[in-house]
Amino acid sequence: MSGHSKWSSIKHKKGATDAKRGKVFSKLIKEVTVAARLGGGDLNGNPRLRTAIAAAKAENMPKDNMERAIKKGTGELEGTTYEEANYEGYGPGGVAVLVNCLTDNKNRSVADVKHLFERNGGNLGEPGCVSWMFEQKGLIVFEKDKVDEEQLLDLALESGAEDVKEDTEIEVITDPSDFEAVKKAVDDAGLTFVIAEITMIPKNTLKVEGKKVQQMLNLMQGLEDNDDVNHVYANFDISDDDLEALS
Repeated sequence: MSGHSKWSSIKHKKGATDAKRGKVFSKLIKEVTVAARLGGGDLNGNPRLRTAIAAAKAENMPKDNMERAIKKGTGELEGTTYEEANYEGYGPGGVAVLVNCLTDNKNRSVADVKHLFERNGGNLGEPGCVSWMFEQKGLIVFEKDKVDEEQLLDLALESGAEDVKEDTEIEVITDPSDFEAVKKAVDDAGLTFVIAEITMIPKNTLKVEGKKVQQMLNLMQGLEDNDDVNHVYANFDISDDDLEALS
């Protein structure tokens, strides 16, 4: 399983007990606001906004919150102006890490991100140092015991998915432009997924073992917990046995 997919699954399982909904809402509102500012408030003409709204709905965000965020983005309501800032670096053992920030203070963001890398056995790199290792894709992840695998495979490929991968979970991978059509087919079929998002998927993964496992997870969690960080992507692979040993 790709490192990002595994991290998304870890977050999903932790989310049931961590009660971090307020922080999740804050990040989603930023994304909706920026998407509306860059591409307008019309969902039909703004794919990024459609994706942001879909993510917000998946977290059961109230409709009023989403509408206010859109209006702040389009200038109909006053609000903080956020800028995008992207950072790249290496985690423990040379793992490639991409960090996407939405921030009102880039100096604060880069200082915080640099500190988190250095504190957890990594280092911040130059722009472009690892981004070439990732591809933007649509990703829908299912628990194996919650879906009919044959039905899912047929449905995914018929609706335009690029690939279906099976490991401890089932990953449906799409081109970003086909993501909404595939997700609609999944929704219409009444299938339950764990994750559905447009993300950055690594072209290959790097095995992390021993003490580097905890360092890697600490780095990912630290970045996720930072208010300025919107998304984190990495190409690590950690065995289920190593994850079990930490839980």
